[in-house]
Amino acid sequence: MERPLDLDAIQAFVLVANMQSFTRAAEALDSTQSAISLKLKKLEQRLARRLLERTPRLVRLSADGQHFLPAARELLAAHERALGKLNLGAARFSVGISDHVTGSGFAKVLAQVNGYDPGVVIEVRIASSRDVMQQYERGELDAAIVRREPQDVGGELLMEERLGWFAAPQSNCWSGDTLRVATFSSTCRIRELSLARLDDAGIPWLEVFVGGGIQAVGAAVTAGLAVSALLHRTAPAGAVDVGAQMGLPPLPLAQVMLHSRLKEARTREALRTLAAALKAA
Repeated sequence: MERPLDLDAIQAFVLVANMQSFTRAAEALDSTQSAISLKLKKLEQRLARRLLERTPRLVRLSADGQHFLPAARELLAAHERALGKLNLGAARFSVGISDHVTGSGFAKVLAQVNGYDPGVVIEVRIASSRDVMQQYERGELDAAIVRREPQDVGGELLMEERLGWFAAPQSNCWSGDTLRVATFSSTCRIRELSLARLDDAGIPWLEVFVGGGIQAVGAAVTAGLAVSALLHRTAPAGAVDVGAQMGLPPLPLAQVMLHSRLKEARTREALRTLAAALKAA
């Protein structure tokens, strides 16, 4: 009888395939990139097949890897059933995520978390960073993924995201010498920060649209109403960063923080996978 496949290596392969990144897969497994690479090398040797094509900027499946992926996922699901996780009822936790962080790839993020452990039910609330942190501090959420606000303490730095001045191509964002801007509600730190930068640069501005969330402000940008300060990951499709072209002041990096009070290993693993998938999105 041939020796069985290493389930840890199978899990690593599926995560790398999902996230197209050794680094993000390692973060999801609380491991290192070199350890993941070694596991996959041994798996390829065991199968006598090359599963992944590696380049300096991209990881993608080979033809054999694409053929093997469905079977690998089935094997992991069978393992979960054998352990009884799916039959013992679902684990559950709640997480609040800033609307500045979710981005257009959030559906893929959720699919990756579900693929990692289908038995975990995640209650997701999307709101402003300030609202999410208030809910977390009141004990209404088990975890929070938010932009760091000046008053926030604690948490783990997940990533730093670029902010830019976005507008629709060919839109007219000036009214004479005054810049037309679309902003978030007055509770949003990005609004305060971006308008302060304009004031410091001596650029007169006119607030022509105020949105209660990223979708509303993104719609105003897409409609050509104004320019807006947005994270690159949440800029609407087709919008371009016009900051340098229009001589607008540079914006600082936004720090994305993870706060968690989860104790149970299974939900902590699911949250770690969610965080890694957000970084890879």
